[in-house]
Amino acid sequence: MRTIVRAVPIVEAIHVMAIAVVFGTILVVDLRLLGLRDTKRPYTQVSRELLGWTWGAFVVAAVTGAMMFAANAMTYYENTPFRLKLLAIAAAGLNMLVFHFVTGRNVDDWDTERAAPAGGRVAGALSILIWTAVIVLGRWIGFTKGYDFSIPEDVDFDALGTGVDVLFDFDGAPPN
Repeated sequence: MRTIVRAVPIVEAIHVMAIAVVFGTILVVDLRLLGLRDTKRPYTQVSRELLGWTWGAFVVAAVTGAMMFAANAMTYYENTPFRLKLLAIAAAGLNMLVFHFVTGRNVDDWDTERAAPAGGRVAGALSILIWTAVIVLGRWIGFTKGYDFSIPEDVDFDALGTGVDVLFDFDGAPPN
């Protein structure tokens, strides 16, 4: 990540797209729990159709996030929004576990009801709030993390594959 200039925007773009899939699929499931979407279909069907996509995208987001972290670990580690984002992800996991082992264990009793019982509705609303916080905090990191502008000696500046090592000097002017 620190030695190939084009890697950063590619990895960041993949990370953002993966988070969009995570949030979008979780949102549909949570709206079903709240009785606001797909109410004619059983909760288990909606969940089964989407949560595989959620987990796949979560793995991609975790891998790309780890790649970004590894490239500048100390900067991220010292960043408050980054730490809060990790706490929010942990809170989302805890919310999911509580739902799964408490409300979800009786899913056969309410699977075809318009909305889940109170515990399921609370879990769905909390999930939406927590994942929204993850997204906001993730965006906030980019504005607060600070940057390590040191350049490793083996950086590939040929980001566009042009064969020209440096397209611009560091002052922004084209090279002579």
